[in-house]
Amino acid sequence: MEASLLNNFEHLSPVWPHFTQIHVDYAKGPYIYDINGKEFLDFTSGIGVTNTGHCHPRIVNAIKHQAEKMLHAQATILYNTPITKLSHKLCDLLPSELNCFFFSNSGSEAVESAIKLARHATKKTNIICFQGGYHGRTVGAMAVTTAKSIYRKFYQPLMSGVIVSPFPYEIGNNYDSDELTKRCLKELENILLTQTSPEETAAMIIEPILGEGGYVIPPKPFIQGLREICDKYGILLIFDEIQTGFGRTGKLFAMEHFEVTPDILVIAKGLASGLPLSGIAASKELMSRWITGSHGGTYGGNILAAAAAIETINVLKEEELVENSEKTGEILLNYLKGLQDIYPFISDVRGLGLMIACEFLDYEGLPDSKTAKRIRELCVERGLILLTCGTQDHVIRWIPPLIINKLHVQDAVSIFSSALLQYKEEKNE
Repeated sequence: MEASLLNNFEHLSPVWPHFTQIHVDYAKGPYIYDINGKEFLDFTSGIGVTNTGHCHPRIVNAIKHQAEKMLHAQATILYNTPITKLSHKLCDLLPSELNCFFFSNSGSEAVESAIKLARHATKKTNIICFQGGYHGRTVGAMAVTTAKSIYRKFYQPLMSGVIVSPFPYEIGNNYDSDELTKRCLKELENILLTQTSPEETAAMIIEPILGEGGYVIPPKPFIQGLREICDKYGILLIFDEIQTGFGRTGKLFAMEHFEVTPDILVIAKGLASGLPLSGIAASKELMSRWITGSHGGTYGGNILAAAAAIETINVLKEEELVENSEKTGEILLNYLKGLQDIYPFISDVRGLGLMIACEFLDYEGLPDSKTAKRIRELCVERGLILLTCGTQDHVIRWIPPLIINKLHVQDAVSIFSSALLQYKEEKNE
């Protein structure tokens, strides 16, 4: 019976889209192996989760050790050493202002927590988010998500009090970044005059680098301008670093690129190498304004996930994976820019660390999702797993584990180059 059920997925909800038809057996490092033994180079990291690679032996051992002691220590009933130790380790990594933590399970939960804290702490209601941002698919998180309409389709109205401000990005990148920054900051100031006054605006929430919205890096003055506006009006600044955190961009956190510290930092994905753990960081003073007992969760700060997170941080530091992200990311970026010179339908290559995008536009300069999809499919056929993103899925994103080396990059680029060539030949037929 087990064999007959091997490829029978009829009882799984079709709400999950599937980027591949790979039926996985096991994974190791940067590789995934299907049930037939075929090897795939995984440049998705489970959407930026397995930054330390699949099944890193040190993290597996930490999980095994904790699993033999305890699996669930509910946070409102028991104190436990792993979650306490994790909070101290995070304190050592972050700016001194971010010294107090609340843990949950998913990125969406962490965003909900950040919004709730901001409203409690300020006694104000409204939240400003930014066009193209992705923050999750629960009601509050979805209300501040504008990366794609499908996430909120047939589910509106959502949480009220949300206002969307422009993000400095235009398809095709044919703009002056200084001018675009000025325009976006001016419009933000206008929003505070016309839609939500500072006296009723609790926070602004932003991904310092857009994730689902297309892997877009804003100009440094834009992010710094947000900090200045928030300080000017007494508004909290929330950074959603769910995808950008823990070495992904060549820095431990993307905020370091902009030299800006938020009031609330949202973390998840790369925190625990695949176990469900997320959280928010803020000052102890800000956290103290949260009403005790008003927020929580049965599984938040799970002891097993905390043990994995502790060892994840150890591995990131001791194996210099953040530094490797910066170094190897530059190699990958240069290879891809070389391919852009050969294939003009790649309109832009951009990225920081190992968070890199190839954007595809058609001959009219419009988003070309068909090209991005076909090239991604050709890569999977050849043993390289990539994902798309962008409002119209016209961007191929590169999110490999931070353990990769130059040889892995060369293998991946070789497959990508082969897919580009086949696609070009198909177009010319």
